[in-house]
Amino acid sequence: MKQRLDEIKLSNAQIAWRAAQDLRDGAYVNLGIGFPEMIATFQPEGREVIYHTENGILGFGPSPREGEEDWDLINAGKKAVTLNSGASFFHHADSFAMVRGGHLDLAVLGAYQVAQNGDLANWSTGKGGVPAVGGAMDLVHGAKKVVVVTDHVTKNGDPKLVSECTLPLTGVGCINRIYTSLAVVDIEAQGFVLREKLDAISVDELQALTGAQLHLDGDINLLDAPKL
Repeated sequence: MKQRLDEIKLSNAQIAWRAAQDLRDGAYVNLGIGFPEMIATFQPEGREVIYHTENGILGFGPSPREGEEDWDLINAGKKAVTLNSGASFFHHADSFAMVRGGHLDLAVLGAYQVAQNGDLANWSTGKGGVPAVGGAMDLVHGAKKVVVVTDHVTKNGDPKLVSECTLPLTGVGCINRIYTSLAVVDIEAQGFVLREKLDAISVDELQALTGAQLHLDGDINLLDAPKL
């Protein structure tokens, strides 16, 4: 099964592309460190998205060309960025006041586990884990909507969508939607609701790779992404 999954699943870039298609024009968005940052690369043409970073920039642009970095301009992941017209700088405390005050429309984060009630675990004190929860605990309860981008299973094949998180929680009941390498899943009152899936995998196969019940509500759309 693992070999077949490796053949059919979406790459991280394709997951990021799919998530980017739902970016709303004019939205204020925070992209988590690492994988979620890729989403900005695939922002649909004709839509203006204002990106926020916890270290104090609103309205930053794409990464500069290699050799043209200004290392006074970095995002929360310490990656060099550029500035769009109208960008602004502010104190770290003011940045978190924006988050906690509900001024962000969307936050996109990675995950170790997402529970069927919307609980999120995306940090770990274990070997190789992120050493602290960081600003994620503010983002998950401050942003108006919070979504996750992730592989559907771990490297060992264990479900990342689970009935209950076993790792330290980042936030409780905070996730609205999950974009995985196999499906798009919403979290609603009844739990995980399957919205899209790859054509190459059946609902039963997808259920076997998910640690809680997948509910069906109407048509399941095709999850498709360009080759990237």
